[in-house]
Amino acid sequence: MLSQDLSIDLIRLAIAEDIGDGDHSSLACIPLNAKGKAKLLVKENGILAGISVAQKVAELISADLKLEICLTDGEEINPGDIAFCLSGPELQILQSERLILNFMQRMSGIATFTNRLVKMVSHTSVTLLDTRKTTPGLRWFEKEAVRIGGGQNHRFGLYDMVMLKDNHIDFAGGIEKAIQLTNSYLQTKGKDLKIEVEVRNFEELETVLRTGNIHRIMLDNFSPKSIRKAINIIDKRYETEASGGINESNLESYAETGVDYISIGAFTHQIKSLDLSLKAVVG
Repeated sequence: MLSQDLSIDLIRLAIAEDIGDGDHSSLACIPLNAKGKAKLLVKENGILAGISVAQKVAELISADLKLEICLTDGEEINPGDIAFCLSGPELQILQSERLILNFMQRMSGIATFTNRLVKMVSHTSVTLLDTRKTTPGLRWFEKEAVRIGGGQNHRFGLYDMVMLKDNHIDFAGGIEKAIQLTNSYLQTKGKDLKIEVEVRNFEELETVLRTGNIHRIMLDNFSPKSIRKAINIIDKRYETEASGGINESNLESYAETGVDYISIGAFTHQIKSLDLSLKAVVG
């Protein structure tokens, strides 16, 4: 579950970053008491994401800004659609414009790409996961966009799940030792966290199976053929996840192996923002 409190704190930071000591472009030519209206215009096909964020931006900038919502997060959108109308003081509409667009264009781009990949594998039972490969400071919004697009959030940060990757294993002195130390640590700290272990080959897989006391095995940079073989060896004793080198071109072949999860870093990096525009309503 993503914390709403965190998103509000991040939006406040974004407002402070953008406005500074004043929106001098608007203050120079817009009367303080002028009232107006603007509409969020869709200019590209996709999945809408970030309506709730736009609403919070407006609320935090001014209690006098009102959002009339026409479309909701997760809806398919087409050029010409109007997602919402924003009314109130023109100065505050202008202050909120770029912030709303920055959040919503990126979130909608992520949701659109995620939704496309989810639909590609809808004939299988696999669940698509995001990763921690997010933009610093924007993780909440990017992971929320993945969720809106139909993907599932993996771990939000370093604190809500244990993932023993190659560097952890190498630094700890091997897989067996890393797993044993982790279970001892969690018991000592009284923490109930799931443990996922990354394996790079079948030898490491056998070591994990022999050691036990984990919840999920990540098969890193395995081919689809090797994934099938590994799943047969694991034989439903643990959850399975495929990761590494998986993209739109080979996703279906990985999904059809029967693996439980596929993690895709591309959900939240190298994303093309969706084209949206906030336009003044005149007359």
